[in-house]
Amino acid sequence: MMQNNLFIYNSLSKKKEQFKPIHPPFVGIYLCGPTVYSDTHLGHSRPAITFDLLFRYLTHLGYKVRYVRNITDVGHLENETLGEGEDRIEKKARQEQIEPMEVVQKYVNAYHKNMAQLNTLSPSIEPRATGHIIEQIELIKTLIKSGYAYESNGSVYFDILKYNEKYKYGKLSGRVLDELMSNTRNIDGQEEKRNSFDFALWKKASPEHLMRWPSPWSDGFPGWHLECSAMSIKYLGEEFDIHGGGMDLQFPHHECEIAQSTAALGKESVHYWMHNNMITINGQKMARSLGNFITLDQLFSGDHPVLEQAYSPMTVRFYILQAHYRSTIDFSNEALQAAEKGFQKMMKAVESLDKIKPSEKSTVDVTNLKGKCYEALDDDLNSPMVLSHLFEAVRLVNSIIDGSEKIDLPGLESLRELFQTFLFEILGLKNESATAGDEKLTDELMKIIIELRQAAKDHKDWPTSDKIRNELKIAGIVIKDLKEGAEWERE
Repeated sequence: MMQNNLFIYNSLSKKKEQFKPIHPPFVGIYLCGPTVYSDTHLGHSRPAITFDLLFRYLTHLGYKVRYVRNITDVGHLENETLGEGEDRIEKKARQEQIEPMEVVQKYVNAYHKNMAQLNTLSPSIEPRATGHIIEQIELIKTLIKSGYAYESNGSVYFDILKYNEKYKYGKLSGRVLDELMSNTRNIDGQEEKRNSFDFALWKKASPEHLMRWPSPWSDGFPGWHLECSAMSIKYLGEEFDIHGGGMDLQFPHHECEIAQSTAALGKESVHYWMHNNMITINGQKMARSLGNFITLDQLFSGDHPVLEQAYSPMTVRFYILQAHYRSTIDFSNEALQAAEKGFQKMMKAVESLDKIKPSEKSTVDVTNLKGKCYEALDDDLNSPMVLSHLFEAVRLVNSIIDGSEKIDLPGLESLRELFQTFLFEILGLKNESATAGDEKLTDELMKIIIELRQAAKDHKDWPTSDKIRNELKIAGIVIKDLKEGAEWERE
């Protein structure tokens, strides 16, 4: 199934545009992923869910999507606007007295766990910045050769004034050079730059800096902005369809990406820029740098002073999808509790479909709801409108249950298909009560299996004991024999 009715808001042109992929049926998406130096918070769920929805919908429409979401594991400095200060990952490593890559691995694992809980699909490729140092060095060489970058004391900077002679810096964010010049003119530590607003492509590492690589200019590390240009070009080509991220990345990160890529390639790489809006708390952006964040683990457990209760992963996903991705969402317990009630109402209606006995004739028509859901998604991924149409289907289900409406077998199958397609496959929600039931059953069955294996061991029936352990391993379950008894875990 392939349509071409999808319109998405292009942050570059500031208007909705019909989506026309460069090489249909192939679509390339690049999303700026997390900088992994602490736990994933509620704000991180917004781009993950937004672009998971886009990934799911384009796949549903029949496109072959390569979805690249990077991991930033070097080069993201504390002052990201000026590209100055300590590397965020290295600072965390110093505080915890561990290796920077231990910090990275710890928080990558935590991020993946949270993304699975939110039922986001894994990206096609998840490159790390530290795995692409060579590509970044080569890109810098190209920029120096073309005159858009210069070396200074072992560091390399992008020359914005030179770039602006031919191209326009600030076209995405609306920042103009006069504004940049007035805001950065008198800042200390900018002496090695030609202009205070030039940004780093490569930074010479200080003697105590741990994360460093050899380059033609110095032992150092790449700039934050450069990483995404190098990785997107490598995996999606010199031109690709969609680049996504949070609205807070428009400046300086994405603005600098545009400048680097355009200067290196002589053309713009990205056809559609998409940005999700922020999650705020008391009207202020939720961010690690501001210290006002709530981690996803805290949300799921309820363990945070501002939380009145725990909220399940699907409640959080439903809460995010209830708002259009370009609108702000202000955190509140009331909003999450309302999302929880709405989600439970939706799931109850879906479960009720199994109780409905079809009539010979219908008094309701559900065929138009499918078309309305597609129209909403085609209109810049209008997920709240999709949910509105699905709640109309919930109203119909409840009317059929109480006997005020009737539905025939084809109509009942259409309702099932509606929820399966839009609620589960495209919006990516799932019935947590069913999942919890499955987990409980698995726990009970594993308890029985472990007891049977222990009985075999007690009778010195080693072949049976080993067979149980080996068969479970093939099924992806590992048995651990401890002093206090056997435990099991999934591989």
